[in-house]
Amino acid sequence: MVARPELGASLAYIELGSPDPLVLAKFYEKAFSAAVSPAGTSYVCRGPDRCVVISPGAPKTLLSAGYKLKDKAALDALEARIRSHGEPVDRTSSLVFEDAVAVRDPSGNHIFFGLPRNVTPHVEGLSGRIQHVVVASTDCEGMIEFYSKVIGLIVSDRVHDKDGVLKTAFLRTDHEHHAFAVFQAGENRFDHHCYEADDWNAIRDWGDHFASFRIPVKWGPGRHGPGNNLFLFVHDPDGNWVEISAEIEVTQPDRPMGVWPHEEYTLNSWGSAPLRS
Repeated sequence: MVARPELGASLAYIELGSPDPLVLAKFYEKAFSAAVSPAGTSYVCRGPDRCVVISPGAPKTLLSAGYKLKDKAALDALEARIRSHGEPVDRTSSLVFEDAVAVRDPSGNHIFFGLPRNVTPHVEGLSGRIQHVVVASTDCEGMIEFYSKVIGLIVSDRVHDKDGVLKTAFLRTDHEHHAFAVFQAGENRFDHHCYEADDWNAIRDWGDHFASFRIPVKWGPGRHGPGNNLFLFVHDPDGNWVEISAEIEVTQPDRPMGVWPHEEYTLNSWGSAPLRS
């Protein structure tokens, strides 16, 4: 049996900036069946296997993201790995993690890896665990080098234009095709985050759920090329793209990296797609 080479982590939460955190928190309470708890000037929105922290800040900004590790040994090993590459790292905590290491990636994103606090919200809702986060960067190659060499993520697929220039990369932290992705762009910015539902029927159920609150679907349903996952997208009140996904590719440990062309078909084999890189 081939040993899995990935970090062995999964997305636990994201923290969004908002000029009106309570309004945005109320949206996630309603649309994502979240229990909302105030924490200073922030709000922690916890649903079934999903968590979003809303804090004061500019709209459409990712203030931080956190990936959970399996135990303290894994956390200690990651801290040692980061330090061995000469990168600054903080041993700290957060509203969601009781023990964590925190780094700044080359685009300035604040990323935590840690052990979650023992909090279980008593809420029910549609299946949809928080699964991946995507950012745009002016230095996609530099981001890949940081996340693969320093952190230990694996590049599942790259997307190149006709001249061979890298436009997008999808990286995995565990057995799923990607838990992090980065687009080449003219600025460093947040792109979207995603929730993984059980299956295609669950995508239907999410569409009906959003419709019940008059939340329109902005893109999809469709199917991504890299990851092969089904999807639909909505906007939250601040204009953030929010994805519901299903049936994302489960990788083998020795899966070779794929290369895709930069075209609409790669982003959506069923139809049109916004080329954001």
